[in-house]
Amino acid sequence: MQKNKSSFYRLFRHTLIVILCFLVTMSILIVNLSAAIYKKSRLNDIKSMGEMFVNCVSDAYERSSEDYIEYAEEFRLNIMCEYDVRIYMYNQNGTSLLGEQWSDEDVQPLSVTMHDALDSDDYLDIENTSYLSKSEPYFVYGSKFYLQQDDGKYMPAYILIYGGTDGLNRFTMNITLACIATALAVFVLCYLIIKRRFRKHIEFEDNFLKISEKYSKGDFSEKLDTDLSENLKQITEHVNILAANVSKSEEKSSTFIANVSHELRTPITTIGGFVDGILDGTIKKSRQQEYLILVSQEIQRLRILITSMLNMSRFESGTMSPNFRETNITDLVIKVVLMFEKRIEEKELEVEELDSSRLTAVVDADLMQQVIYNLVENAVKFVNKGGTLSFSFDKQDDICIIGIRNTGEGLKDSEIPQVFDRFYKTDSSRGKDTSGLGLGLAISRKIVHLHNGHIVVKSVYGEYTEFQIRIPVDPRTVNKDKKEKNNGRNG
Repeated sequence: MQKNKSSFYRLFRHTLIVILCFLVTMSILIVNLSAAIYKKSRLNDIKSMGEMFVNCVSDAYERSSEDYIEYAEEFRLNIMCEYDVRIYMYNQNGTSLLGEQWSDEDVQPLSVTMHDALDSDDYLDIENTSYLSKSEPYFVYGSKFYLQQDDGKYMPAYILIYGGTDGLNRFTMNITLACIATALAVFVLCYLIIKRRFRKHIEFEDNFLKISEKYSKGDFSEKLDTDLSENLKQITEHVNILAANVSKSEEKSSTFIANVSHELRTPITTIGGFVDGILDGTIKKSRQQEYLILVSQEIQRLRILITSMLNMSRFESGTMSPNFRETNITDLVIKVVLMFEKRIEEKELEVEELDSSRLTAVVDADLMQQVIYNLVENAVKFVNKGGTLSFSFDKQDDICIIGIRNTGEGLKDSEIPQVFDRFYKTDSSRGKDTSGLGLGLAISRKIVHLHNGHIVVKSVYGEYTEFQIRIPVDPRTVNKDKKEKNNGRNG
């Protein structure tokens, strides 16, 4: 994946743009605020000079109204030399009272606009003064004051002080350069930190895309790196678990399909061979009845197999609805055992307790037959040659208990919790059960649960395995009681 197509790269770029905009904005604010503070400070300094000059001239005028001009001129020159300002003093007609020693041009008279402005209030600001400089503005302080004459009358006078803005320009330039340098350093630091942080995310996204593409093609050989931040670490762990489950499911599905193909092919081949033998006369008429019974058994086996797969689908979708009716459970077990008569004879097995007293319950006969078929098939498959199949029928407190037990290798303690999982086969059974689907016990448990019962397994390794079906005599009453309890709670 190209780096500029990464969502994290775009986020990285946008984050840098936001940081840059923030730094530029803060720099502009700092420069403007600093310049404003410097400007205000400089104007206050010029105002203080002007007030000091006015006070000194007023005192000199009170001492000697004839000699005060000389004092004011000397004092003016001292201030101008020391503070690099220009001071002008005008009478009420706008004519300059003090000579200009710092310019070859005559001092300009007080403008009418400034005269009117000073008559109203003091003036303090920056303005362009064409006769001082055509390009550089000046700090300006102007004020109107009064000189008290001997006769007690007051003579109005005006003062203007001009200060250069070179200092403000230099200060603003220095602050600007300092802000640019600081902002650049901060931006570079943020860039390095964020780049290091986002680089991991970009690499993660690129790696995630490559591996997920492999996952989409059914290749689950690689796993995502989990050395990431907390959220991404959890995401990768969950994806790895999901991939492992899908891989395991794919493996189970492949095995399931292979087993289904084999399991369907076996009865179909048997049925086809017997039917062809009857049709072409290979099987004599005297034995046709015997082979038709075998064909019927294979068809029954095929029907149960197909029903198992359909029921599993219905269980998964939640559309399974049992058809309850009173059924003789003992007769149902005997009927199923007869279907395995040939295999029982081949293994020379002893069958016990089938002649027990009859046990009846309200069940879905077809579904319960499938449960019993799965358990009997499992018992016949794993019983030792010459071993024993035992059946038990009991009723305790309105609970019917049907037990199917076989001698043989049995189950290990670690295998017992997993025997009801879909597609599960014990390690010891893989060689013996090459055609089974691993669905029988899973389906059986679901069917028993539909009857509001449960199925348990008991086993002693090296001795026996026993499955017990425990169901209510009438599951419908259990459902009714549950509904009444729920209604009572809701009420």
